[in-house]
Amino acid sequence: MKSYKPTTKSRRQMTGISFRDVLTGDSPLKSLTSGFKRDVGRNNRGRLTVRHKGGGHKRMFREVDFMYDKKDIPAVVETIEYDPNRTGFIARVCYKDGERRYVLAPKSVKVGDTFLVSEKAGVVVGNRLPLKHMPIGTFVYNIEIKPGGGAALARSAGNFAEVIALEGGVANIKLPSTEVRKISENAWASVGAVSNDENWLVTIGKAGRSRWLGIRPTVRGSAMNPVDHPYGGGEGKQGRGRRRAITKWGKPVGKGQKSRRAKKYSNIFIVSRRKVGKSRS
Repeated sequence: MKSYKPTTKSRRQMTGISFRDVLTGDSPLKSLTSGFKRDVGRNNRGRLTVRHKGGGHKRMFREVDFMYDKKDIPAVVETIEYDPNRTGFIARVCYKDGERRYVLAPKSVKVGDTFLVSEKAGVVVGNRLPLKHMPIGTFVYNIEIKPGGGAALARSAGNFAEVIALEGGVANIKLPSTEVRKISENAWASVGAVSNDENWLVTIGKAGRSRWLGIRPTVRGSAMNPVDHPYGGGEGKQGRGRRRAITKWGKPVGKGQKSRRAKKYSNIFIVSRRKVGKSRS
C-alpha cells in the first residue's frame, strides 16, 4: 500500500495501490482497445435507474477475454496492466500461434509465466480446466455458471471461490459472499485468485477522488422531506423512525435483511445462503 504526506487533512488518511511495484505495461495494446460511452446509471432511454453514478475520468475499454475459447494452446504473459474498468489487473498474453489477448491476471503471476486452457491442464495457478478435474479445496476464479457461457463469478480484485464438493455431475462452490452454490462439473474455471488483493484496503480520502471514479454524492434519507423518502421530515435531526431499514422505494435493505425474491429461478442451485455481518466465514 502507498500512503501520502499529510499536506492536507484529507491527504493524511488517503491510501493507494503501489502500481509501480506490480505493473509492467506502459500503454494498452491499441488493437485490443476501443472508446465507449459509459452508461453512468442510465437505461437505453436516458432515464436514471441507478443513483449516485456519473462524471468521472474518461476511460478506454479493454477487450478482456472471458470466453477462453483458445484451448490446448500455451500462452505467455507479456505484460501486467491496469484496467480502469475493473478492480483486478489484466495481463496481455501471447498464445503460441501468435494471437494476443487480454485476460484477468491471477495473483502472483509474473511476466514470462505461462498458462494453458485445457481439459488436461495441471492444477497450477493461471491454468483453466473443468471443475470436475479439480481436487476438493482448490481455489478458483473466473468461474462459468453454464458450460461454455464464459467466466462470470469471482472476478473482482482479490476474489476467489473454493471447490468444496464434487458429486452427481455437480460441483459445490463456496463463493466470496460465503454462499454455497451448485454448478455443473463441466463448467470451466481458472485456478488461483484474482490479482490486486490489497484493493479493499484503499482509503479514498477525499470527495474529489470519488468524483474521479464516477461516484456522485449520496444524500441521507433522514435529511430529505417526507415526499422524497420514508425517513424524511421531522423537526430537527431525526432517526429513521422505523424498525427495519428500507430503500427510498420501501424495499428492505442492509443489516442482514433478505432481499432475494422468494421464487427466483436460481434458488434451486443454492445449497446454503450467504452469511452477513463482519464475522463471515
